[in-house]
Amino acid sequence: MNKTNIKKIIEILKNSYPDAKCSLDFASPFELVVAVMLSAQCTDERVNLTTPNVFSRYSSPESFASADLSELEKLIHPCGFYRNKAKNIKACAQKIVTVFHGEVPHSMEELTSLPGVGRKSANVILLEAFHIPYGIAVDTHAKRISNRLGISKEKTPEKIEQDLLKVIPKESIQDINHLFVWHGRKCCTARNPKCISCPIQNFCPKNL
Repeated sequence: MNKTNIKKIIEILKNSYPDAKCSLDFASPFELVVAVMLSAQCTDERVNLTTPNVFSRYSSPESFASADLSELEKLIHPCGFYRNKAKNIKACAQKIVTVFHGEVPHSMEELTSLPGVGRKSANVILLEAFHIPYGIAVDTHAKRISNRLGISKEKTPEKIEQDLLKVIPKESIQDINHLFVWHGRKCCTARNPKCISCPIQNFCPKNL
């Protein structure tokens, strides 16, 4: 997959999904941190249904840091893996309060030092909360589409991200994950992809 075709693919996807954006609801950087952590192995839709109750009870890193763990577990229960997520959210809040003076850090190194925050999550937080397109968040959609298009043959998110960064124009880094997510949900699904109606079918090795 060469850079010329990549640019064409991005242009087509932008035209196909002009409203592509982050699906998680949040009103502050820390709310995004919590929402991203809850989204692991859970749909964004479910997270958005859950977080209003969570944020009405806990409204700041300080309140999360002192939260009763069992109460927090009950509030986030619908998102699955609630015990581990609650533990990480509280520990994350405590570190933000004690180490970062209550402010969500905005560097990859600092964000990934937080409990429960990996590189993919940090990429999302940097982009959506601070408008810093540092890297590319490789989720299940980005992985599937990158493999199917032949952009990357790798299996791990870290290696796929590096392959993407080699060919994705810098000005498109901020858009590519949104475009892949929307295309993955609406067309290039894991099972029974809608190849006949796919707007980028001419660039897919399956059709060449």
